[in-house]
Amino acid sequence: MSDKPIRVLLYYFYTNIENAEQYAAEHLKFCKDLGLKGRVLVADEGINGTVSGTVEQTDAYKAYLENDPRFSGIVFKVDEEEEHAFKKMHVRYRPELVTLRLEDDVDPLKLTGKYLSPTEFYDAMQEEDTVVIDARNDYEYDLGHFRGAVRPEIRTFKELPDWIQENKEQFEGKKILTYCTGGVRCEKFSGWLRKVGFEDVSQLHGGIVTYGKDPEVKGKLWDGQLYVFDQRISVPVNQVEHVIVGKDHFDGTPCERYVNCANPECNKQILISEENEHFYMRGCSDECREHPRNRYISEHNLSEDEVQARLDKIAQKRAEEAITNQV
Repeated sequence: MSDKPIRVLLYYFYTNIENAEQYAAEHLKFCKDLGLKGRVLVADEGINGTVSGTVEQTDAYKAYLENDPRFSGIVFKVDEEEEHAFKKMHVRYRPELVTLRLEDDVDPLKLTGKYLSPTEFYDAMQEEDTVVIDARNDYEYDLGHFRGAVRPEIRTFKELPDWIQENKEQFEGKKILTYCTGGVRCEKFSGWLRKVGFEDVSQLHGGIVTYGKDPEVKGKLWDGQLYVFDQRISVPVNQVEHVIVGKDHFDGTPCERYVNCANPECNKQILISEENEHFYMRGCSDECREHPRNRYISEHNLSEDEVQARLDKIAQKRAEEAITNQV
């Protein structure tokens, strides 16, 4: 372990939790009393969370869960950081641990894909007749992914089953490998794949986080960064080489910097350089840029004349690019 003062714990565990809503309230109180910060989801089918705190705080939290018979065998993935990964502590009850909203739900304790260790997954990715499906959202994929993995055109996890059905000809008769950040989504997704008829389905056990920390694989065949749902936004995976796959929203240049669109009614995450963020006033489109509640404009106290001057520059740049493209 390093001398960094903060530990970030990532974990999930499928198990039956009776009175889960009440347990979520009790869990929140325990976390706050410890001084942790983070985001935890509690459902009837289990628990999924990321929390950050000092070594002493996170050790106490790990012991709290490990000593609960319902979570026997729980595994924590640990990152070391200089600062907290969250501003506050939230524990919320949800009907599902991961939102698929299937008419006929999948119980990962009864049906799931074959677990592959990082080494096994690395080898399997290179076998013939194998397709690797990213079980995450498109914006997560765009920041980083396994080399050659399929990018589902989805913004939320619940859209994934429909997308697979619409594109199933890509996967029929193939060996299917799937992966996600920590493994929680793949538990259900791989089970669903088997349920709808795909026979050879495997998942990366422990997710990308475990793969990146594996001392033998060292994150090889991963390009880009790993998107994480906290203030860090991204973390490295490949310990051997770093290939940037992210592209700036406006000019397509290599980029790994995510920001939210300044229009609060949009709030779309876009990859964008700091220079382009200022030039385009953090608006992902003309509509968002000119929105009356554009947060960039208010944050920088821009007057109407200053905003118009920037809009004129954008229009001028586009006109020049159009001329260049015609030549």
